Amino acid sequence: MKIWKEVQGWGLSIIIGFIISMFIGIFVIQPYKVNGHSMEPTLDDKQRIYAWKIAHALEKLPKYEDIVIIDSRIDRDRTFWDSVNEHPLIRILSGNKKEDFFYVKRVIGLPGDVIEIKDGQVFRNGVQLEEPYIKEQMYAEQSQAWEVPEEHIFVMGDNRNNSKDSRMIGPVPLDHIMGIEGFTK
Repeated sequence: MKIWKEVQGWGLSIIIGFIISMFIGIFVIQPYKVNGHSMEPTLDDKQRIYAWKIAHALEKLPKYEDIVIIDSRIDRDRTFWDSVNEHPLIRILSGNKKEDFFYVKRVIGLPGDVIEIKDGQVFRNGVQLEEPYIKEQMYAEQSQAWEVPEEHIFVMGDNRNNSKDSRMIGPVPLDHIMGIEGFTK
């Protein structure tokens, strides 16, 4: 009888710990791994970062130059269950360890902004951006312009010549922001 009570106590503690972990991972902070070289020199390939999810959970708009983790699958709506299924414990328990649709990028444009690339330079609302964080000058590509729709942001990698970002996938819906980079390891 005493052993059964001990097992019940431990079981309850494990369940409460799991629920608290799920809450923290979905709404507060979650680890991610940088996959690729698109954020060099700021972040390196395979570097572990931690994303603050509180702003995302409260639907707050990120600021210019924030580093955000996004779900690149912008062609589909995100649901609460996506966040549950992407929690590290759920991924481990289900055997799904893939994270290759998460991109780590820098916020360049907010809703209503016009982003333009010409002569390898980035302009926001007609003003050329000062970007000391980029790896190197962007290869001159043909001029392009995007108007960032409501409820979207425009993101780019710091390694502009090696980054799949809003130039390719388009502006990112706010509900596809997984979190704002808080600190790295």
